[in-house]
Amino acid sequence: MISERRIILRNAGKINPEEIDDYILSGGYLNASRAVSMSPGELIEVIIKSGLRGRGGAGFSTGLKAKYTNQAKPEDSQKYLVCNADEGEPGTFKDRIIMENDPHLLIEGMIIAAYSIGASKAFIYLRGEYSRSIYLVNRAIQQSIERGYLGKNIFESDFSLDMEVRPGAGSYLCGEELTLLE
Repeated sequence: MISERRIILRNAGKINPEEIDDYILSGGYLNASRAVSMSPGELIEVIIKSGLRGRGGAGFSTGLKAKYTNQAKPEDSQKYLVCNADEGEPGTFKDRIIMENDPHLLIEGMIIAAYSIGASKAFIYLRGEYSRSIYLVNRAIQQSIERGYLGKNIFESDFSLDMEVRPGAGSYLCGEELTLLE
């Protein structure tokens, strides 16, 4: 018999996705709290050493992407983090499973990513017909704000992050980053 070791979906079916306390009891938000206690440079080195790679065809190093993005200096000094959870590719349902079973995992990951690159605003773009995902992610965002995990000085640090859901109409073109941002 082959044993399955779940990593991303370890909480699926084990916690109530509507309750932040269930996520916290499973160890949720500890990594985000640890992340903001480091410098962004230290955090990026941890990510690089982890070997974490993107899910795109190139499997690009997540740590190197964070390092290059952190070093970029936009003209208006504002950086944004965008999560494309539209699932525009045919037969793809990985994002929906996370959002509907463990939405705080998504938020925690985005907090860590935003901190590492110096973003103070984050958007989650998802398919408009995913009404349950929209509800659960918005609920998780609100609960995170109430706990001090989003908003001003999260985890009692100097880091602030605002996050919002942006439902879309479902367009395959939104998989391309510049089209999505537009």
